[in-house]
Amino acid sequence: MSDKKIFYKKLFTLVLPIAFQNFMTAAVSASDAIMLGVISQEALSAVSLAGQIQFVLSLFLAALTIGTTILAAQYWGKGDKVSVEKILAIALKFSSAISLVFFLGTLLIPETLMRIFTPDTGLIAQGAQYLRIVGVSYLLMGISQIYLCIILKNSGYTLKSTVIGSVSMVTNIVLNAVFIFGVWKVPAMGIAGAALATVLSRVLELGWAFTESLRHGRIRLHVKYLVRADRELKGDFFHYTLPVLGNELIWGCGFTMYSVIMGHLGSDAVAANSIANIVKNLIACLCLGLGSGGGIIVGNELGKRNLDAAKDYGDRLCRLSILMGALSGLLLLGLSPLILGFSNLSPAAHGYLKGMLFMCTYYLIGKSVNSTVIAGIFCAGGDSRFGLFCDAVTMWVVTVPLGLLTAFYFKIPILAVYFIINLDEIIKLPAVYIHYKKYNWVRDITRSGQ
Repeated sequence: MSDKKIFYKKLFTLVLPIAFQNFMTAAVSASDAIMLGVISQEALSAVSLAGQIQFVLSLFLAALTIGTTILAAQYWGKGDKVSVEKILAIALKFSSAISLVFFLGTLLIPETLMRIFTPDTGLIAQGAQYLRIVGVSYLLMGISQIYLCIILKNSGYTLKSTVIGSVSMVTNIVLNAVFIFGVWKVPAMGIAGAALATVLSRVLELGWAFTESLRHGRIRLHVKYLVRADRELKGDFFHYTLPVLGNELIWGCGFTMYSVIMGHLGSDAVAANSIANIVKNLIACLCLGLGSGGGIIVGNELGKRNLDAAKDYGDRLCRLSILMGALSGLLLLGLSPLILGFSNLSPAAHGYLKGMLFMCTYYLIGKSVNSTVIAGIFCAGGDSRFGLFCDAVTMWVVTVPLGLLTAFYFKIPILAVYFIINLDEIIKLPAVYIHYKKYNWVRDITRSGQ
């Protein structure tokens, strides 16, 4: 089999399952929006804003899973199962602690959290109701996401991870319909029903992931590694994870600021932005899958010390990311009339959504390239600091300040503000290209003594 065929076989056995799992996750958000939109535009907007709390939590978990993958992919490629199990224990300990903090926040101060995103008392009340229930799922996510990342995705069982995640998400969608509207003698619960559906689906996901970890040959969680972590691996974990965490928080807080800006421009802007983000996330799934899957196969080759192969894989992934981004943008343009036709929005919100969908097309090209190169290729070789610097400059020096100024000082039209805050992925492309060509990421970061 030629090198080209080997590459594409490795890639698509990882990319397609991961992309499908990402799609199913995004589909849950879409189902929430569609079903709650039937109840009222206010319910849709409230849950969308409340969902920003989970979004921030997902940034922490994403950083931990990316940081975990940096090490796990290379040690798995090296054939060092023991080190992968030690990394699992380290990652799980910290993901559980972070999830606990978010759970306590949603339980004790949900109204305070909602006031960050909107001054509307109606939205605050409904959002707080949602957070009090859905917060339980945050505890479960902190464990299940690390399990799925290490025990399955990074150890050759990507398809199984996809099956577990997808079944969980389908269960969430079905339970959404049951609990939101009331089916099979179940009373209609509205927003509370959407939250309960999420909690129950996460219970299923965690239970199944844990069961899989007990099967013969799987990566196992050992209590001894939880109690006493390997000091060198722990140091490596934080060395590579903390820059990713900083990057995720800087990017995520910037993205959350976009929601804050839109949230203070009226419920029509919030509703349109909610649907635009959902659609954008659904279509971007294959792009994000390319980054995740590409990062694993590049990391595997680096762990084997096949540095030339890793470099070749990186070059091919870059070309694929451009193509994938362009195709995603065209797909969004093609689906826009259908999305607009099914959107149950006010005339003003409908007009905003039409413009937002068009602007999302250029965003997807930049997102595809940057997620593949920064979060995938660079991190595979332990080059996790560049993304932190890049997002700090593009978001907090350029797009967030410009968004705030244009929205609240200059008071330009809402769609013009939306255009500005969606430039961040495009602005960073030249810097990403220059840094990629230095090939600092082409290195084996495993320890010979492990």
